[in-house]
Amino acid sequence: MRQYDKVLNLPFKDDIRRPDRDNIIDGYINRNEEDVCADGIWQKYFKTRPEPLTDEEIKEYLSGISGVSLGSDAFFPFDDNIERAHKSGVSYIAEPGGSIRDDIVIDCCNKYGIAMAFTGMRLFHH
Repeated sequence: MRQYDKVLNLPFKDDIRRPDRDNIIDGYINRNEEDVCADGIWQKYFKTRPEPLTDEEIKEYLSGISGVSLGSDAFFPFDDNIERAHKSGVSYIAEPGGSIRDDIVIDCCNKYGIAMAFTGMRLFHH
């Protein structure tokens, strides 16, 4: 969704820093936590109030995306990550593997015809 015209043309204020823009874009697309288009909130981020994305716009845009590659430096412990990736047009995944639930994640990839490759290299450490 980050390449959708409405997202690319959000009317950010000039003093909004890049990390903040990323978080605001995420809130705009996913409508999580803070409604960045709501009165009293949009004024903090934008020069003018952006038109919210509609469910129809999101569905139409995502339905035309395929062939997306997804890489992670940590394994996917649950199949809900794969379900979400599928909705975003992901066809290829590279991840380290090693989860005790790899079989569930692999089954979900197979369900959608997503190719998954295990890199064997985990870079994400707690």
